[in-house]
Formats: sequence, structure tokens, C-alpha cells
Amino acid sequence: MHRIVFLDRDSLQAHVRVPAFEHEWQDHPGSAEQDVVERLAGATVAITNKVPLRAAAIARLPDLKMVAIAATGTDNVDLEACRARGIAVSNIRDYSLVSVPEHCFALLLALRRNLRAYMADVEAGRWERSSRFCLLDHPIGDLAGSRLGIVGYGALGKKVAQLGRAFGMEVVATSRSPVKEAGVAQLPLEALLATSDVVSLHLPLSAETRHLIGARELGLMKPQALLINTARGGLVDEAALAAALLDGRIGGAGFDVLGKEPPEPDNPLLRLRLPNFILTPHVAWASGGAMQTLADMLVDNIEAWAAGRPRNLVA
Repeated sequence: MHRIVFLDRDSLQAHVRVPAFEHEWQDHPGSAEQDVVERLAGATVAITNKVPLRAAAIARLPDLKMVAIAATGTDNVDLEACRARGIAVSNIRDYSLVSVPEHCFALLLALRRNLRAYMADVEAGRWERSSRFCLLDHPIGDLAGSRLGIVGYGALGKKVAQLGRAFGMEVVATSRSPVKEAGVAQLPLEALLATSDVVSLHLPLSAETRHLIGARELGLMKPQALLINTARGGLVDEAALAAALLDGRIGGAGFDVLGKEPPEPDNPLLRLRLPNFILTPHVAWASGGAMQTLADMLVDNIEAWAAGRPRNLVA
């Protein structure tokens, strides 16, 4: 009989159905990395959203046969250690194709139309004291006619492109694979950064993509360009971004992710109090519908593996 242990159940606020095979199930609201070995003792299936599962822990779990990641990103699991042991690892794909793109544009629209600055004006009573029917103290830009540069043209990047075109934006992309979509020009990263009015990141985090956007890359961007990141915090050098925003070298940034989550108090982006920077706490993926889709796909993956027909394998 399989023993299934969910290490961070509270990370998924959705109904998780009972797998359709004989098993023992145990939930933990959350787990510290030092508790992983004890909690997975005797488990054949481990479920983790963000709890790290490193090589040292895997070596001490002889019964482990499968790791079901309750997310798309796999950087919290040592895939090489799992491959060496023959442990199957699955992830969740394409569950937030509505939620994440909509959040991207929520950030983008709020920045382009200066919503934070205008909301602060209203809260401070400036509109009430105005001699005119409206305040026009902060620039407002339109999306129509501007260039949207998408870095990483997978399923999410393509959905963001669809929304961009609906707003009348020109879409360009940089991707390791050929971009075959009509009307989307494929550019090298440097050319995309230098010519785009909005840059939106949609890449996984890996050794190759860590700090893909640093001081040099930020320096290539237009002075009024916006940087949107709903992918992984480690894609961007946060100190370099904070410096660029404080110096006015880019137009603004909207982030839903940081390199370490929860963030350390000294993270430079947490201290920014700028109207052209918006930070949300890794919630772009988390609409009710997206979380329920994720929960259903999570159990689908486990059931498929138990039936000898594994799916969505990354190791």
C-alpha cells in the first residue's frame, strides 16, 4: 500500500480528491527543510509545492518512489538525485494559463496608468482640494501601439501575447525554440530589451537563467520601459533592479516573485516606496479556478504513476 505525504498542504487552497487506489494519506500544513526526512519516513509518494527536497534527504528515504510537485517549477527538488535513484518526479503544467497572464496585465495596466500615484493622491485628499474636476499630476500611457517583449515563449508567454494583441500591442519574443506564430517577431534578448516598451518574463529558473536580467540588461532597456516578472524571482538581480528604479533608469516594474520567499527583511525591493514599483506576494497563479485545476492535475499525476502510466515527468 502506498503512503502519500503532502509536505505543505496549506500552499494549495483547493479541494484535493482522494486518489483512486489503496493508500495512506498524511497532510502537513507546512514543513521546514530539516523536518523532511522524518515526515517522509516510509513514504512512497511525496507531495511538495515549495518545500526543498535535496540529495541528502533523498538518500535517507529508501522507500520513496515518486515526488509529485504541486507546481510547475522544479528547482526545489534535486532532479539528478531522483534520476539516480529511479524516483519518478512529476510537475503541473498549463494550469494557470488564465490567472498568470491576467495578473501580468493587472500589474502592467496599474503601472502604465499610474494607479498607485493617483490612489495616493485621492487618499491624501488632493482631489478634494483640487480647483479642477480631475488631477493630471502623473503621466498616463496607453498600451495600444507599444511593443510587448516576451522573454520565454512557452504556453504562458503565448497567452500573454494574445492579451497584448487584444490591447493593440506589437508582440516580439525571445525563445530557445523557433517562434512560428504569424505576427510575432523573434529577436535576440539584447534587441528585445532595447526596443520593447514592456518586457515580460516567462522562463523557468535554472543555472542558465539565474540573473538573466542584471545591471547590464537593465541598462539596455528604454528609460520608460516596464519590467514585469510573474515567473521566478531569481531571473532578475534584485539589487540591480532596485538601483535602476531609484535612479530612474527604467520606467517601472511589476513583480509577483522574489529570489527568496518569504523574503528576507533586507531585500532591497521590499524597501522601495515608489509609485512605479508594484510587488505582490507570489499570487499570480492563485485564482480559485487555477488552484482547483492544479489540485485535480496533482492527483491525476499520482494516479497515472500508480497505474504504471506516468505523465508530466521531469525526472
